[in-house]
Amino acid sequence: MSATPHTPVTGEELAQAFEEDHGPPDLSHFSVEDWVGLLVFWGMALCVFLQFFTRYVLNNSLAWTEEIAINCLVVVVFVGAVMCVRLSRHIQVDVLYHYMPAGLARGLSTFVDVVRIGFFAYACKLLWRYVNIVSRERMVTIDLPRSIVFYAVFAAFVLMLLRAIQVAWRNWRRGYSVLEKPEAFDGTGA
Repeated sequence: MSATPHTPVTGEELAQAFEEDHGPPDLSHFSVEDWVGLLVFWGMALCVFLQFFTRYVLNNSLAWTEEIAINCLVVVVFVGAVMCVRLSRHIQVDVLYHYMPAGLARGLSTFVDVVRIGFFAYACKLLWRYVNIVSRERMVTIDLPRSIVFYAVFAAFVLMLLRAIQVAWRNWRRGYSVLEKPEAFDGTGA
């Protein structure tokens, strides 16, 4: 077992690395769903903190914080899924594409894009029907309509559908997808 060679760095050189000015941060690669997800996540974190504080410090818990935190978690999951569709970050098996001829890999990748679009379109239809069935339900601890959560999840599925169409279009114009050339999407540029 050989040791990996590392360039020796002094403590002073390491400290100076943190002092370099890199300019203002680039937030251009974030999209609307990223900011909505972040906002809902912090709302959930606030509810969890409030639940912890009132239960263990004040010994008088606020029951509504748990329900709101759970609903925020549901929204964060589905809004985060929109981001994953946009960035093609969902779990996928791309090892087969390395052993296929390029034409077959391209065709299968396009088929995957079409199936993904079909799945999200069908999920939107089913969720819309479900929301209409349960739209009159109320939350248990707060007198708010439960449909707030269902409409947020429905909106997330609509955005996933739109992002899937956008990804398929980009893949078609580019001539390959993340399945065919994952190295083009991992940031190494290999």
